Amino acid sequence: YGRLQEEEMGRGPIFRLWGSREDGAMLRDKLAALLQPVIAGLGYGLWDLEYLPGRGNALLRIYLDTDAHEGITVADCERASRAVSETLDAADPIPGNYTLEVSSPGMDRPLKKLADFARFAGQEAQVKLRVPLGNQRNFTGVIVGVRGVPSFPGAIPASRHTRGLRPGRTGRRPWRR
Repeated sequence: YGRLQEEEMGRGPIFRLWGSREDGAMLRDKLAALLQPVIAGLGYGLWDLEYLPGRGNALLRIYLDTDAHEGITVADCERASRAVSETLDAADPIPGNYTLEVSSPGMDRPLKKLADFARFAGQEAQVKLRVPLGNQRNFTGVIVGVRGVPSFPGAIPASRHTRGLRPGRTGRRPWRR
């Protein structure tokens, strides 16, 4: 009886209420791989991509970047949104309904990859540690270089603490040029 019931019902759960974190990360990676060439073809860089599943309506937020002096404009976001929408409609990688947002990461942009830290060497940044250094987790300083981990003079010595870096943020402010 047990074997017959298993064959009739299947081996896995009948339904899933929501996906795991791994499912979200895999979909995020799939979306980034799908959209990176489309965005690069328009002359922009994919700074970041967020996929936030939700009940009935997910959110896909894409951050564009450019080396152009004027930065990302509303017209750039509109142009990229149309190209990304066409690609997503053709590939249909997102289950269910979703909202697409295309934006610039802004002046106070998060630094997540080593390349981000290298690009903003010489700029002021705020860094939050996952593991406190002494009694302190938050540091502000100038990024002086990147050698495997971002380095800040006097703030983060090369140690076990640098493995606990959270994404930083640039400290570029319009009034401090």
